[in-house]
Amino acid sequence: WYLRTSPELHMKQLLAAGYERLFQLAPCFRQGERGRQHLPEFTMLEWYRAHADYRSILADTQDLVPTLAETLNHSARCQFRGASVDLTPPWNWMSVDEAFARFAPEHTADSALQTGQFDTIMVECIEPNLGFDRPVVLADYPAERGALARRKADNPNRAERWELYIAGLELANTYSELTNATEQRQRFQAAADLRCRQARDVYPMDEDFMAALEAGMPPAGGIALGVDRLLMVLTGTDLIDDVVPFAPP
Repeated sequence: WYLRTSPELHMKQLLAAGYERLFQLAPCFRQGERGRQHLPEFTMLEWYRAHADYRSILADTQDLVPTLAETLNHSARCQFRGASVDLTPPWNWMSVDEAFARFAPEHTADSALQTGQFDTIMVECIEPNLGFDRPVVLADYPAERGALARRKADNPNRAERWELYIAGLELANTYSELTNATEQRQRFQAAADLRCRQARDVYPMDEDFMAALEAGMPPAGGIALGVDRLLMVLTGTDLIDDVVPFAPP
């Protein structure tokens, strides 16, 4: 048995079984993560829609977040990390390639992947610059950084994935879902091989999920939205402990 990092795979099994609109508000777990914006146990809101894609889910999210802000603060503008951020849509759409060109011009996304610097550059050079006027939707990641996302039809090296940033804080991760069982198995195996080379724990493949994909899952879009982080933004605090009553030490 394992503590789950996300309810994603189980919800996709329900998509494959014929349920077309799903959401879950659930506890999730990450080993060894603790900081001002990280907890080992946190709350995730995930929803999935059949016959949708990552742009459809963006429309949902652009409806949800300003509505919550207006309900809580009577304004679609939030005050967070010294910025006054306008949450009304449309939000700013930026590709990962554009972000590297703007904020890390000595690198490209592909070269950063090859040298193992992609995550470091994202955290140190790109993320701190995103979403201080309006939320930024950082989209179209290298396919290697979208293990469960469908590749773009016009550029198979990029995945239909976006992440939401407000004042430098990442809040959500969204895909056009990969439904090809053969490709998904290959990607899971590649991820397991990488973890093995890095001397990290390798977990068994979820064969129930793979069986659901093989039986057939419709085109779909889905999102994982961090509820605790969203509350941080809406209440103007930069410390996750302030919005979680019983945060662990």
